[in-house]
Amino acid sequence: MDELMPGLHAEVEVVVREPDTAVGFGSGDVPVLATPRLLALAEAATVMAVGARLGEGETSVGTRVEVRHRAATPVGGRVTVTAELREVDGTRLAFAFEAVDEQGAVVGEGRIERVVVERERFLSRLSR
Repeated sequence: MDELMPGLHAEVEVVVREPDTAVGFGSGDVPVLATPRLLALAEAATVMAVGARLGEGETSVGTRVEVRHRAATPVGGRVTVTAELREVDGTRLAFAFEAVDEQGAVVGEGRIERVVVERERFLSRLSR
């Protein structure tokens, strides 16, 4: 975990398909990118940003999110989500993310916090 520092970043891109929509997710009744899918893309980008820099046996888990979904993206639209590590405080990692469409318009933004944990110890708590 010593290699984690602000500035690490990653991006994910998706072309919106029916399963990505509010209808597909069950989070609404319109055929546009669902807010839960936007958040899942942002979380995937945070995982990618730091995954290769975590120590052996370490992973990160989400603990807090703040998302603002600013514009609708229809089926067939392309969205790119970029996450950047902004703060490292012990095991707590704070990211900012931004989602833009193919025209360059910001469709979403927010913050995600994750905590670095030892995978086996974390999983062992589930069986209690």
